[in-house]
Amino acid sequence: MEAREDEVLYGGAAGGGKSYVQLIDALVYGITYPGMKQLVLRRSFPELERSLIRVMLEIYPQQIYSYNSSKHTLRFNNGSIIDFGFCDNESDVYKYQSAEYDVIRIDEATHFTQMMYEYLRTRIRGANTFPKQMKCSTNPGNVGHQYFKSRFIDCMPPMTTYEVKNPRTGKVQTRLFIPSRVTDNKFLMEADPDYVARLEDLPTDQRKALLEGSWDLYEGQFFPEFDRDIHVIKTLPERTRDWRIYFTCDYGLDMFAGLFIACDEKDNAYVMGEIYQPNVIISEAAKLIGQKRRQLGIVKCDEYLGPSDMWIRRQETGKSVADIFRTSGILLHKTSRNRIAGWAATKEWLHPYRDEQGILTSRLKIHESCVNLIRTLPALQYDKNRPSDAAVQPHEITHAPDALRGFCVYRSRANREEPPVPPEVQSAEKELDTFNSNGMFDIYGGRKRRDVITDSYDSSDSSSYNPMYL
Repeated sequence: MEAREDEVLYGGAAGGGKSYVQLIDALVYGITYPGMKQLVLRRSFPELERSLIRVMLEIYPQQIYSYNSSKHTLRFNNGSIIDFGFCDNESDVYKYQSAEYDVIRIDEATHFTQMMYEYLRTRIRGANTFPKQMKCSTNPGNVGHQYFKSRFIDCMPPMTTYEVKNPRTGKVQTRLFIPSRVTDNKFLMEADPDYVARLEDLPTDQRKALLEGSWDLYEGQFFPEFDRDIHVIKTLPERTRDWRIYFTCDYGLDMFAGLFIACDEKDNAYVMGEIYQPNVIISEAAKLIGQKRRQLGIVKCDEYLGPSDMWIRRQETGKSVADIFRTSGILLHKTSRNRIAGWAATKEWLHPYRDEQGILTSRLKIHESCVNLIRTLPALQYDKNRPSDAAVQPHEITHAPDALRGFCVYRSRANREEPPVPPEVQSAEKELDTFNSNGMFDIYGGRKRRDVITDSYDSSDSSSYNPMYL
């Protein structure tokens, strides 16, 4: 991995000898630059001990170093050191808060999140003339897949130096992607010639990732059906008055994610625009919705959707997020809290099929301006404990997909044939409408409101009728 770029990613197929390359490169640097400090990382300590440390003890000449097994530190005779570390959780990066390294090496980098990688980069510093680099090796897949793909692969061809100008300092920083192939590892090919045949027996997405080093499909991807060529469009169809416009959102102080979605007469959906902004209070979020609506040329939004947790009342005020949105002029409708049903509905909307002309298409399309939805949707992974659910980590990539999920499940439920409204339910609704007016809120603060009615609705039982799905 002889490269002088500021950041280097060596990755692709399994079995390419990436861990060996990292350790040999670290050895060369340690010998070449007396006094250099390097950090070699894996995600967990067992991975670190079983792979990197064990291999290091096998291949490094014993006469040139000493190794402290309790501190996991190797010290060369010339004063260079290599620390071996791990980061089980995102908070573990702060163990290195006061550390100072010339080179940081991350093995299986896609097991690290964006936050972990970017924080660790700040630990590269020093008042010497040694190279200052991040050197990563990895296979496609896992939580950091999409981040490393966009940082090193989507932006440039392999073996090409990519220059990025820092807008604050004006300094140009460089990145390089070096593809790894199974056939690069001559030792493995000679010792285990059947290894490639075993990889060829894997399912398509795993085979492409581990044998061919493909970064477009990878093991654990929650939406393998997502395809930019199918789901991302440059222009939106012309709307008619029969189209229905929705706004769906996921709100938190860490991120306010919202999507404007139009549905045509044939029940095709088009994500027209997005809001994606952190640290937004509710009243400001309502203003952003109005600004984006006008920017998209939408005169009227038919329904505003939000997840059920937005109806939880805050203890200090007695009001929920939905209440505050309503006082700001946004009347939200509650979407189902059933995550698995929501993801199943989302997969149905994304599912590719061939139309009458034989062209591969889908019911849901996303305008290319919705960069965060396009970025995070394919990055979502399966929950290892609940295969029908999406993982909630890394949390940053869940906001836009959660907003989309709310629309998909709500629209799917709304399309059911609704039973006629019984007279007694109409009467109850009228009473609730009076009760739900803004002026009645404080008086009846403890009484059950429409916005806490259960999600469940059995169309065969009028007694369970839920007006929220009108």
